[in-house]
Order: sequence, then C-alpha cells, then structure tokens
Amino acid sequence: MMKLYSGDLSPYSARVRMQIYAKGLTDIAIERPATFGTPKFREQFPIGRIPVLDIDGDMMPESEVIAEYLEELHPTPSLLGANPRENAQVRTLARIGDIYVMNNMFMLSPQTRAATRNEGIVELLGGQVIRNIKALDRMIGTDGFACLGRLTLADCALVPAMFLVENVLSGTGLENPIPKAAKVAAYWEAIKTQEPAAKILVELHRGLEERRELIRSGAFEKMMAAAKQAMDAAEKAEGAT
Repeated sequence: MMKLYSGDLSPYSARVRMQIYAKGLTDIAIERPATFGTPKFREQFPIGRIPVLDIDGDMMPESEVIAEYLEELHPTPSLLGANPRENAQVRTLARIGDIYVMNNMFMLSPQTRAATRNEGIVELLGGQVIRNIKALDRMIGTDGFACLGRLTLADCALVPAMFLVENVLSGTGLENPIPKAAKVAAYWEAIKTQEPAAKILVELHRGLEERRELIRSGAFEKMMAAAKQAMDAAEKAEGAT
C-alpha cells in the first residue's frame, strides 16, 4: 500500500488529499511523518516538505507531481479534461491556485505574528495575492466548479488556496479579496458543498486551530527554535565532514 505523508494544515498536502477523496482511492494510507521538521526528515526527504508519496520505499515529493502521477495511475474518474485543450485549462487554473495564490500565502503566513511582521513583505506578497484573485475572477467557471462543469485537479489546488486567503490573510492586516471578486466568491461558496472539498476543509480548519493553540500557548515558538537549532547543528556537522 502506498503512503501519503501529509499534515492537516499543509495546503499542498490538502491538494493531494482532495484528489484522493474525489477519486475514491482507498489504497493510499495518509499519515503525518513522525520526524517532520527535524534533520532526520531532511535526510530522508531532501526538499524537507510535505506531501511525499511513498511508493514501496520510492519517495515522490511535490504535490503537482504526485497529483499527475495519481491521475495517470488511476485515470477513472478523470480529474482532467477530455482533450488536450481542456487539460490545458485545468492545469492553468491549478497553477494559479498553486503558484500565484497558495505559494504567496504560504510565504506570507509568518507575517500573521505582529511582533515580527515586516510590512514590506506583507505589501509585496499580499499585493500579489489580491491581484491574482482578481485575475482568477476573469478565468474561473460560473457553474460551481473551476472549469468543465465538474471536479478537476484545478479545484483540488484552488480549494486549499482559497482557504488560506479566507482564514490567514486578514491576520496580516490585509482585507480578504474574495468577497469583492464576484465570480470567485460564488465559486468558493459552491465548491464548499462538494464532499471532497468539504472533507479537506474540515481537516484544514482542524490543523489551523491546532496551530493557533500552539501559538497561544507559546509551544510553537519553542518548537520552531528547537527545530532551527537542530537543523543548524546538523548543517554544521555536515560541513565539518
């Protein structure tokens, strides 16, 4: 059985989990790696990020690569189009969700901590998010799905991206741009009713609440400091060999 190393709050992992749920795949175990955030994890997975798909010991990183692999391995039900042009449409919208929205939100998320906030970073990355939501508003479907009138890989990328915008962006002092983008707002309300989307939203909210509790208690800051110390020590030891 394959394993997907994942985490509730990881939007990239959520993208793959939504695909798994939409396709009804039951032969992939989903678990959080016990060593995540430690030097040992980076020894096993050099990129140091999740998700990672474990295929009988062959480790495959990167959510987009995993998504395409699973689509080729399990082509039915298809989350791509019926022809090359439709596939290009799906992939374009998925890239907007992944690169233009999710990546910027991922890098922006540390700026929710007011004590260490850099307004220049907030202005740069937050501005990119707002502009890209406006661009998405001109391209997204109007029937409750990103495109093609059904669930596709585009929805799998857009749902976790929209979650971050709605739940994290305001923590940086910026206004959520979704309500002002009429087509995106309508899409967002509609897609939440789809079972695979609803399932990952429950998981993302659970992960966000756990993270906020760790921050409130001071445990998160201690965990990050310990992880950095361990990483620095490991890199120093590696450099000495």
